Amino acid sequence: MTDIQADVIVVGAGVAGALLADRLASRGIRVAMLDAGPRVDRAQALKQYREALIKVPESPYMASAKPDHPIAHEADHWYRQAGPDTFKSTYLKVVGGTTWHWLGTCLRYLPSDFQLASRYGRGADWPLAYDELEPFYLQAEHELGVAGDAEEDLDSPRSGPFPMPPIALSYLDGVFAQALEGSGYRVSATPQARNSEGRAGRPACCGSASCIPICPIGAKYDATMHVNRAEGNGAALYENTTATHVETAADGDIAAVVFRRPDGSEGRARGRVYVIAAHGVETPRLLLNSRTEALPAGVANRSDQVGRNLMDHPIQLSWALSREPVWPYRGPISTAGIENLRDGPEREARASLRIQISGDGWNWPVGGPDVIAEKLARQGLRGTALREALRHHVSRQIQIAALTEQLPDPANRIALHAHDRDRFGVPLPQMHYRVDEYSLAGLAAAKTIHDRIFARLGATEIGHKAEFEGSGHIIGTCVMGKDPKASVVNAELRSHDHRNLFIVGSAVFPTSGTANPTLTIAALSLRAADRIRRHLHEAGGT
Repeated sequence: MTDIQADVIVVGAGVAGALLADRLASRGIRVAMLDAGPRVDRAQALKQYREALIKVPESPYMASAKPDHPIAHEADHWYRQAGPDTFKSTYLKVVGGTTWHWLGTCLRYLPSDFQLASRYGRGADWPLAYDELEPFYLQAEHELGVAGDAEEDLDSPRSGPFPMPPIALSYLDGVFAQALEGSGYRVSATPQARNSEGRAGRPACCGSASCIPICPIGAKYDATMHVNRAEGNGAALYENTTATHVETAADGDIAAVVFRRPDGSEGRARGRVYVIAAHGVETPRLLLNSRTEALPAGVANRSDQVGRNLMDHPIQLSWALSREPVWPYRGPISTAGIENLRDGPEREARASLRIQISGDGWNWPVGGPDVIAEKLARQGLRGTALREALRHHVSRQIQIAALTEQLPDPANRIALHAHDRDRFGVPLPQMHYRVDEYSLAGLAAAKTIHDRIFARLGATEIGHKAEFEGSGHIIGTCVMGKDPKASVVNAELRSHDHRNLFIVGSAVFPTSGTANPTLTIAALSLRAADRIRRHLHEAGGT
């Protein structure tokens, strides 16, 4: 048995854990990061993706055909789906986490997103306001390296500029903007964590159009940037180290995190403060698996809210052909969106939404150009005729995706499966998930809006996905709140039940809003790091 000792034990080296670890380590605090996955070699991952027969977001990172995490094309591989709807969003177990295959979108939440119950009588209010988080949003944008236009009104007040100018809008974005002028649908440049110019030792984006699943040159931020920096500041990283159980002491404090490794070795990580940063599925799975006679519901779960209130941003995906070429596949997957639908009185009745204008043609809903080429070839086209027909079709492909708000529902939850376990004996996650009427109404509204947009574009061959898609945003399951009986952590992200336990990541979000969650995860993690440093100081020591 091998043991790990530090001031702060961080479980998970994704964006939340890595940012927090770096902030603490830079202040001289001894930090140990435990991550269930291996380090990723970018060149090897890119080669693996190119050679993969099935190209899904996880393809570059799968060490085996049956990895210890979900995969997009097999809904029942890792998850045990208990319905009534299928939970479709996935994650990675590698150092750097799912930021390896995220899109890079870095929108802030709106002030109203923090007060959904007060303003619209829906969901819940956050135990902190937008103004309290705003300084940390600004810090997070500088840490991740967000390119954006501070003069663009995205309805989230700012106290400072972005660290980089925005990524240039694509020709396709311009076509949308011109067609929608005067329509009430405002096309805006999307703030995103990718370099518009060389910064922090990373090159500017070269427009590979493969942000999902991998940026080949490292222009897009991933959390290994902060893992590496944390190590440079003295933090220790333990890869392939899976936390399986959290132990508590007689006084209620966390005493250790038990871990296992693929070679069969095991040990305990001991510290003064413990941070679980294993996102919305693995965090509750670990806490629920830590049941004891003294804590029959698991660690941090006297409220019975661990695992509950699972949310996503259900997506209405639509596609069509424009009248004239718009030239997709020239730049990042998305550089603009329609953001002025994220708030309004309609939130009393239905989900709000944001619309992503996608620059990768029909790749998501139908398939890449190879799929169209096969279809045309089956029609008998060959040679020059095939090439020209393919060019004519692919150059006009447009795609939009509406990310809708989902309300917290205690019945939407992650539980431990009764029988199926992973290789370390931890029960697999059982997903109880339903898209509610509120979100369904938002999806229906999105379809209508998409048709209006396509009409303005004079588009043909319109398609709408019949069922919602997952956005990859696993939100809720350890929500924050003021009432210990109805939440898992407080506004500082400290457990109501254990004074030396903190939880970071989108698991703590009380509501989902419509913005991609990563920037808010980062801001909350930086804020939590300050609280942890204060806790350590008050407890004596660093």
